[in-house]
Amino acid sequence: MAICDRYTNKQENAVEILNDGFLKVFKEIHNYKPVYADVVSSFKGWLRKIMMYTAIDHFRKNHKHHLVTSIETVVYEVAGVTDNALEKISYDEIIRSVQQLSPGYRAVFNLFVIEGFSHEEIATHLGISTGTSKSNLSKARRQLQKVLFKHHQIQVARNVV
Repeated sequence: MAICDRYTNKQENAVEILNDGFLKVFKEIHNYKPVYADVVSSFKGWLRKIMMYTAIDHFRKNHKHHLVTSIETVVYEVAGVTDNALEKISYDEIIRSVQQLSPGYRAVFNLFVIEGFSHEEIATHLGISTGTSKSNLSKARRQLQKVLFKHHQIQVARNVV
């Protein structure tokens, strides 16, 4: 579910991806062959890959023409602090912030940052150009920075009050 959740911003879409993925698993389980000696880890990798590609298929089917959203052109700069910012952000906060990205940005961000795909591979899987993949990743990072900055401001305001 965590994999499906990363590729969408709505719980019902993540559940739909999960169901579609498990349907594929059950249909293709007879074709599964462990890649390496550790059968459990090999199966987990196979299952993870099916869920990831199911999420990509869902994206293509439902969001292909909604690749961009408008974002403000204002650039926010956060003053440096001695605390490590990652120590203050929980996993759930990061996932919720990624879910706020537009569908196109979120897909490219997940494939590049989380899954480790190259821009050429992303372009092939999503049916976009390599340049669009690079551009969407850059815009996703800026949009994510903006979302995290707003979240940080809200947290600071709550602590002050």
